[in-house]
Amino acid sequence: MKDIGEASYVIGIEIHRDRSRKILGLSQKAYINKILERFNMRNCSASVAPIVKGDKFSLSQCPKNSLELESMKNIPYASAVGSLVYLEVCTRPDIAFAVGMLGRYQSNPGVEHWTAAKKVMRYLQGTKDYMLTFRESDHLDLIGYTDADFAGCLDSRKSTSGYIFMLANGAVAWKSTKQTLTASSTMEAEFVACYEATKQALWLKNFSSGLRVMDTVPKPIKIHCDNATAVFFSKNNKSGSRSKHIDIKYLVV
Repeated sequence: MKDIGEASYVIGIEIHRDRSRKILGLSQKAYINKILERFNMRNCSASVAPIVKGDKFSLSQCPKNSLELESMKNIPYASAVGSLVYLEVCTRPDIAFAVGMLGRYQSNPGVEHWTAAKKVMRYLQGTKDYMLTFRESDHLDLIGYTDADFAGCLDSRKSTSGYIFMLANGAVAWKSTKQTLTASSTMEAEFVACYEATKQALWLKNFSSGLRVMDTVPKPIKIHCDNATAVFFSKNNKSGSRSKHIDIKYLVV
C-alpha cells in the first residue's frame, strides 16, 4: 500500500474541500452528466422538482395490450431507474421519494412512468452542481426528521415512510420506502415512519460509537415528527385497542 494523497474522486463521488471555510462537500456532477448523456437528456430543460403535488402513479398506467407493450419495448426504463437509485443512495436524498415511486413499476413500466423518470433527470440537469455539504461543528448532535403520506399507493393503499438524519449540518442517512402494512389512519402511518427512523437511530448511535472518532452519543437522539397524535401515542403507555403490530412498534420506539 502507498499513500497517494487526499482522495478527490471515489466510486463516482467527487470530494470537495474548502479548508478556509471548513466545509467538506460530496458531489456526483460527473455521474449525473453521464446519466444525462446515456439517456439522451444532455440538452434537456431543467425541472423545478423531481415530483410535484398531483403526480400520481399506479398499475393502471402500465401497458395493457400488445401495442402498448411494443411501444415500451426499447425504452431503457429499468436502466434509468437503476442509475438514479445509485445517485439517490450516495448523495441525493432529495430524489429518494421520486425514485422509490418509479422503482415500483420496473417489471412493467408505462409511458407515464417513463415521463416521470425523465422529469427526475430534468431536475438533476438543473441541480447537478448541488453538493451534500458538511461544516465544522463544536457540537455533533445527531437529529432525525420523519414523515409519511397516508394511503399514497393507489394500488395497495399502503403509505410511504421517509426519514433523514442530520449531522454536522449535513445529511448522513435517509430513506423513503413503502410500508409493509396497510395503515388505517394518518397517525398509524406516521407512527410506523417513526418506528423505521428509530431503528436507524439506534444503528447510527452504535456505529458512531464504534468509529471512535467522536464521543459516544450519550443523550437520547432527537427525532422530529410533524404529527401531534403520533408523538402523544409514543409517550402514552396505555394499550387501548391497538393491534399487535402497533404494540410491537410502540415498544421499540
